[in-house]
Amino acid sequence: MVIDSRSFRKALGCFATGVTVVAATDGDGKPVGVTISSFASLSLEPPLVLFCLGLNTSNVETFRKASNFSVNVLRSDQRELSIRFASRMTDKWSEVEYVAGEATGAPVISHCLATIECTLEKEYVEGDHVILIGRVQTLDYDPGGQPLLYFRGNYAELA
Repeated sequence: MVIDSRSFRKALGCFATGVTVVAATDGDGKPVGVTISSFASLSLEPPLVLFCLGLNTSNVETFRKASNFSVNVLRSDQRELSIRFASRMTDKWSEVEYVAGEATGAPVISHCLATIECTLEKEYVEGDHVILIGRVQTLDYDPGGQPLLYFRGNYAELA
């Protein structure tokens, strides 16, 4: 059976995901970030997470070279942040409230549902993506609040 990319996307779009912004700093110390829905926990012991980036993503090499990154799990009211970091705009960080993470120095966006700071452990290139694995150094989360979700090509909310 031949799997065309459109059908593949539509089928996988049936899997609802949370929305995150993964952030790091480039060689000049400037923050970079990208909206990611391909994020997952990998291991409890040791605590590992992973995310995937397309090899043609504009800042893919920055993430591959960064020793640290943060995963910022977006709240249901942070849709505009998701759109901003998914765009090709040049200054994605203007007017975004963030701090340097305590454990890694990676940019941590304020008011997210959860933030996870990681050191880069490994990477694997498979197909047209790179899989980046991070060891969790610190995390913070809000026990309340609702996540921003993505389902069938649109944002969604929990009922």
